[in-house]
Amino acid sequence: MKAQLVTDIQKYSIHDGEGIRTTIFFKGCPLSCVWCHNPETQEYRQQFMWNQEKCTGCGECAAACPGGAVSMEGPRPVTDPEKCSVCHTCEEYCLQNAREFAGREYTVEELVREALKDQPFYEQSHGGVTLSGGEVLARDKEFLEQLMRGLTERGIRVNVDTCGYVPWENIECVIPYTDTFLYDIKLMDSGLHEKMTGAGNERILDNLVKLSKSGAAVWIRIPVVGGVNDTDRNMKETLDFLDAHSIGQKWIHLLPYHNTGSGKYPRLGQEYQGRDFTTPSKDRMQELLDMCLKRGFQARIGG
Repeated sequence: MKAQLVTDIQKYSIHDGEGIRTTIFFKGCPLSCVWCHNPETQEYRQQFMWNQEKCTGCGECAAACPGGAVSMEGPRPVTDPEKCSVCHTCEEYCLQNAREFAGREYTVEELVREALKDQPFYEQSHGGVTLSGGEVLARDKEFLEQLMRGLTERGIRVNVDTCGYVPWENIECVIPYTDTFLYDIKLMDSGLHEKMTGAGNERILDNLVKLSKSGAAVWIRIPVVGGVNDTDRNMKETLDFLDAHSIGQKWIHLLPYHNTGSGKYPRLGQEYQGRDFTTPSKDRMQELLDMCLKRGFQARIGG
């Protein structure tokens, strides 16, 4: 079975479900949210990242590259992606740690072994492992099933963080191994959803209804982005949908937008398109929370 690309394994997380957790970020996502704070997880391949602030222009990377993919233009190293074989030589020779590649291949056995290191913390705090991304459910189904089976057979509770924009079969096959699904709802207007994420929301909402009917535990997560979806109308339409399908009776999490991931875009050679987005004020977040509570939903601000 082919190994899968992972960008990060975050230990001692307290924001992706109950208790202390290990969150595994898989690479690749079918959506391309404009506000994404993990842009290095969007593509399904390893990506080169260069930190200009750390780079001293010493030229060691260019001298070491065996394929001639790195050249110097004045003090600036330039990488030709067509020549780059992702051999990591330039990364190893960079004394300033200004060069890195997002995404490392892991086998099922390696990920299970990594998760087991913190099992005592899970047991003490009612925690576990959260599979995130990118979009973990867009990865190889056989790999994912084996990973989740390997974790649950060892007594580790597994959460799945998903955008829902995947074939229903990808969700259905992991239900038996999933403790809780953390399910994003971003926008109810499908046209605006497509503008902001690259796809409409019909599949996402349809999968959510099916997931709820399956009896699976679902926490709804709404990233609240100022100037995009922080309106009374969007919240009302969201709550109407959840109410109509009896979804989200356990928790709704309102997640205020932040731009802490914007600095990653230039390191990927990309421009951050969310400069006009704002973080909703505390008062505005409270107003949205009150809308949820008045409708009878359990809700809170934050993950």
